[in-house]
Amino acid sequence: MLEIKDLVVNYGSIGALHGISLKVAQGSIVTLVGANGAGKTTTLRTISGIVPAKSGTISFAGEDITNQPPHRIVARGLAQSPEGRMVFANLTVMENLQMGAYLRRDRAGIAKDLTYIFGIFPRLKEREKQTAGTLSGGEQQMLAIGRALMSKPTCLMLDEPSLGIAPLLVKTIFEKIVEINRELGLTILLVEQNANLALEVSHYGYVLETGRIILEDQCAALRENEEVRAAYLGG
Repeated sequence: MLEIKDLVVNYGSIGALHGISLKVAQGSIVTLVGANGAGKTTTLRTISGIVPAKSGTISFAGEDITNQPPHRIVARGLAQSPEGRMVFANLTVMENLQMGAYLRRDRAGIAKDLTYIFGIFPRLKEREKQTAGTLSGGEQQMLAIGRALMSKPTCLMLDEPSLGIAPLLVKTIFEKIVEINRELGLTILLVEQNANLALEVSHYGYVLETGRIILEDQCAALRENEEVRAAYLGG
């Protein structure tokens, strides 16, 4: 569904990605694992059209989407829940969710998707009239995922969903990520600092180090890999 070939990204004169290639199969959960500054967020932001690619190609559902504007990429079915959640703090929960559907005109479909999101994240239903800035970190993360889902994507990119969230809610959010993948058949590309959790819920993984992919494999194999265990899984 999503394929990156020889992607090079620079920030000014500094190289961030040095020719990475990866594939995300339809219906799978694929994770990018790596330390801070490895290039994980840059990869997602480049796929989303927020950061320009210097060279290389990004294909989505057979179409070249390299350096297309972000709204076109969302319209094609690729949505991102960004690092740090980035909810609209002064808008209500409901207004944030409606913002996710801004490109859509199918009212019945929008209502159905709202019902689905309130079903998997009942806390959002309880707080639908509350401003997003008053929610806890975990609730804001649910909202960021819900808002991305409201664009009706076929592929969802999640950037650090566990960041700054209480451990109990982290478990809930990861259970919901698996549920969304299973129930909707939604393809998910996951960037996550917590390598243990990421490899547990994903099917396939890539290990990024200073802008290069140094390892890729089925997640079960990566979890047994001594290099990965020593560097990311605490031995």
